[in-house]
Amino acid sequence: MKKAELVFIPTPGISHLVSTVEVAKLLVDRDERLSVTFLIMKIRSDPKIDRFINSVSTACNRIRFIDLPKNEPDPNQPRKFLYSLIETQIPHVKDEVSKLVSQSESSPDSPTLSGFVLDMFCTPMIDVANEFGVPSYIFLTSGAAFLSLQFYVQALHDEQKVDPAEFKGSDAELVMPCLANPVPAKVLPSVLLNKEWLPTMLHQARRFRETKGIIINTFEELESHAINSFSEENTPPVYPVGPILNLNRDGDCDEESDKYKDIKQWLDDQPLSSVVYLCFGSMGGFGEDQVKEIAWGLEQSGHRFLWSLRQPPPQGKMEPPSDYTNPRDVLPEGFLDRTANTGKIIGWAPQTDILAHPSVGGFVSHCGWNSILESIWFGVPIAAWPLYAEQQLNAFQMIVELGLGVEIKMDYRREFISDGNETVISAGEIERGVRCLMELCDEKREKLKEMSGKSRKALENGGSSFTWLGRFIQDTMDHLK
Repeated sequence: MKKAELVFIPTPGISHLVSTVEVAKLLVDRDERLSVTFLIMKIRSDPKIDRFINSVSTACNRIRFIDLPKNEPDPNQPRKFLYSLIETQIPHVKDEVSKLVSQSESSPDSPTLSGFVLDMFCTPMIDVANEFGVPSYIFLTSGAAFLSLQFYVQALHDEQKVDPAEFKGSDAELVMPCLANPVPAKVLPSVLLNKEWLPTMLHQARRFRETKGIIINTFEELESHAINSFSEENTPPVYPVGPILNLNRDGDCDEESDKYKDIKQWLDDQPLSSVVYLCFGSMGGFGEDQVKEIAWGLEQSGHRFLWSLRQPPPQGKMEPPSDYTNPRDVLPEGFLDRTANTGKIIGWAPQTDILAHPSVGGFVSHCGWNSILESIWFGVPIAAWPLYAEQQLNAFQMIVELGLGVEIKMDYRREFISDGNETVISAGEIERGVRCLMELCDEKREKLKEMSGKSRKALENGGSSFTWLGRFIQDTMDHLK
């Protein structure tokens, strides 16, 4: 029996790592011939990532992790650090893969290198895969519509000489094959409207076309329009294998379990579907002015709330948010006392556990793709407040394309690395959004419940994502013939 080894290279950061590891777990659980080696890039020490990796390593003996040498970010080049980090890791990746190949050649029982699975930002590693004579695949942590949009914009730029940055601030609407509805330019991802980032994204799309295939964390029933659009384009095969979720919360330690016990106890005391949960992802924090508006909006809405409140990194720094030492310092005076019986402020949030709780009836979210898939899985409707990356497009999909959510501000955007000039959304807008969310009509709730069922069936034996995963494994094994 031939055995195959896949080398996975994720970008640094917990949100991309978790879903990438979940794909690897699906693969090795599905086929005993497969094993996976992760090459891990680290910007800085992160105990949460270390715990997660240790937990997976202990549980899965055919998934292993190798840490690549650490690189410190250049404080003067925060915007370009990710790409320069990946470039500098190429020699280290070659060294580690050479060791894998040597091991395989010296031991007949060792698996044979059969391909690279790369994060969307790791396209320079395609050249390394080519050197070793194996195919490269992309694992896309975003949805199919975003991928199709990237290909569309790249073709528009290269073939029709249209500069997408011209759409910035425009009221234009674009008709694209990936979505049934015209897309307002104001919800296009910031990276496609920014002259500094655009060349990188165009280059990324061109490199995607060179790969053997693209694994996407989505499912056919959610994004059928976008997935069908690939058959009419000059693109690699796509494998929609999602929703890929870390429902077991691998690596959470006792301290975090204790935090969740306190949150769970509070949720247990709340009425069914009465709580709105606010969380803005692994990179979502707000300064004092916006925090006060959110607080006033929540208080005026009259709804119960559970709020994951994080503070942003210092201006110009590429760091994750942190918990406020004392939230009372940034909240309106008396807010905690007035809402003591109806609300709870937390820092770190065990999101899947919270969304699974029957007391939670709505989710104010930044519309990161992982959060969208989790909200669908648990059948909790979203109020969209996108921040950066492709989140505006995700919000448009949820609200307009799928009719599964409501809007706080669909076209809100800010810089991934703060420049200190962020728009503040008013308490009135937040109150209106929370009321719309928590008083959502039965028709929309039923529609979401139906999609939730489809998301679960997609992963079951014979489901659409189960079938696509099988095709990917077959294509991987065919390379060894």
